[in-house]
Formats: sequence, structure tokens, C-alpha cells
Amino acid sequence: QAVRDILGSSFQSAGQRCSALRCLYLQEDIADAVEEMLFGAMDELTLGDPWHLVTDIGPVIDATAQAAIAAYVEEARLAGRVLKELAVPATGHFIAPTVLRVGGIADMPREIFGPVLHIARFRAQDIDRVVEAVNATGYGLTFGLHTRIDDRVQSVTTRIRAGNTYVNRNQIGAVVGSQPFGGEGLSGTGPKAGGPGYLARFTRNPAPDRADPTPPQTDSASETAVAAALRDAAAPKPPAAIVLPGPTGESNRLTFVPRAPVLCLGPTAQKAAAQASALRALGGAAVEAAGLAPETLSHLKGFSGALIWTDAETARPYAQALAARPGPILPLIGDYPDAAHAFHERHVCIDTTASGGNAQLLAEGSS
Repeated sequence: QAVRDILGSSFQSAGQRCSALRCLYLQEDIADAVEEMLFGAMDELTLGDPWHLVTDIGPVIDATAQAAIAAYVEEARLAGRVLKELAVPATGHFIAPTVLRVGGIADMPREIFGPVLHIARFRAQDIDRVVEAVNATGYGLTFGLHTRIDDRVQSVTTRIRAGNTYVNRNQIGAVVGSQPFGGEGLSGTGPKAGGPGYLARFTRNPAPDRADPTPPQTDSASETAVAAALRDAAAPKPPAAIVLPGPTGESNRLTFVPRAPVLCLGPTAQKAAAQASALRALGGAAVEAAGLAPETLSHLKGFSGALIWTDAETARPYAQALAARPGPILPLIGDYPDAAHAFHERHVCIDTTASGGNAQLLAEGSS
């Protein structure tokens, strides 16, 4: 089952999915057996014209992508890290499905958007280090886990910082309404596509007096005071998890994780207070910072976005300062905030048939 899901997650669509499996960690106790099965399964793949039903893997998108991926694989080949590679058709922008050895996800310099899988091995007692290494990348779109140990499912899914986690199934092909899709950190900026908070982002909830001239702010917030307020802000209590519909034998749960406080920039004290009130009404955390200098946003730590209700010209320096920050993109919110500005959404999808069936379904059947 794991090999089936690894094969689909890595190589379907020639690996050209944002949710595709890029780095596979195998527990060393079973790594040799899994690799043998995986490489044998790869030999059964057919590369060719996607128009034909017999084709499993088509070309990558263009010659530029083909050349870049081929150069990456060649570099790995020279270093003796190629574990498995298939043949490709003589014509077309094809990249052979390839498996490379790495020490861990930190060895991957960037995402390779094609049919290239990286395999690392780990000892059973080092599972926590694996989770830490994945989180340390700052990227958090999709994560997959195969195990029949319930405690491990609970431990890993609660600690991994990824928008979508899949247990005992492939990690591609999210279904609208069942698996709302979207990441966090360097992999996401807002509500999940196909989730309960998505539609609100296509509506307008304009802020009051947004285009009106704003009087000068006489009492400007100091960077030191704002930094202290961010450090001292208490994490809000998240809403209850939502159980989403799905097929029999599959569990889908959407949970909510508090974001760091949002800066309420006003630019007047009255507007900052109204912004903080609006965010707290959604359950989020807010720090009032009316009159904070725009350049402060380029380096201040501990916040997840900023609210400002003013004209475009006044707001522009704040937007530019946020854009200059390294790391995740932080939004400058010009209207009323929504729930996605207060909480991250994390979804966990579990194939319950892989670990003995759906206990809830069995209970309902017996009653």
C-alpha cells in the first residue's frame, strides 16, 4: 500500500503537482524492502503521449524545465546518488522518473518540479528529528505518513506544520469540501481552497472611511512597546475542529491553529481600536500600533499581518515594508479581517481502512 501511494504521489502528472511527494523518509528497518518493491513497481511504468490510455507518465511542461531537471539529476549522478532511473522516449520533453539518495530534506536545495524522488533513511528513535527537520524548512503544504501505530499518527499529525496531512493514502488530489487545500508558512497566505472560509475571500467587507483623508497621528506607537506587546500577547483559543464529509473508510478533520497577533496600524488610535475589536470578535489576537513607522514592519518579529484603513498612497510604504521581509508573505489588510487572518487551517485525511476499519462506522452499524 505504501509503495502504491509513493508511486502515485511522486510520479503522477510527471511529478508536476505542488502537492507531489519530493522527499521520502524510510525507517531503516524496512528501507531495503520498500526500495526493492518501489523500484520494481517503477519498472512497470509506461512513459509516452498522455493521449494514450496506456501511458502512465507524460513529459514535463517545456524544454526549459526539462533541461533544468536533467542538469540536477546529472549532478546527483556524478555524486553517486542516483538509486533508480527509467529510460525515456527518444522525442519529447521527457524526464525519466528518478530516485536520488539524500541524508535528509535539508540536503534538497530547492523544489524539483518533476518526477524526481529523494529518499532518506532514519532510525525509529529519530522520528521526532524527522518532524523537526521538515518543519525547519519553513514550507508546509502537504505531508504524508504511512503507519498502523495510532500513537504515531497522533504524535506526528499534531506536531507537523503543514496545511494538509495525509495518513495511509497518497498526498495528491485534494477533493473540494472533503480536503480543503492550502499550506502555511512559506507555502500559504490565506484560507484553504475548497474550505468553509474560502468563499468569504471573494466578498467585500469594506472598512469605514478607508478613502477619507486621515488626520496626522500625534501619539505614534514605539517599536519597543509594540515588540513587548507582541511577546506578551496570549494565544487565543481556537474553534472546535470540523468533521468534513468524505467517502466511507476515510476520515477528514479540519482544525484551527492560532496565528500570531495582527498589528492594528490605524492609522489613528480610534481606527486601531476598531481593527483590534474586529479581529478579537473573530477569536484572533491583535496588538494596537497606531502610527507605527512603516519601516518597522520590515524587521519586527512576532506578528502574522497588519491592518490599516487608509488611502492607497498612505498604505503603500507599509505594503513595501512587508514585501521586503524574508520568510513567509505577510498580508496588509485594507478591509475588515476574516477568520483566516486569525487562525491557520490544518486538515488531516486518514484512510481508516488501512488500520482495521472505521471504528465510528462499525459503532453506528452495531447500534
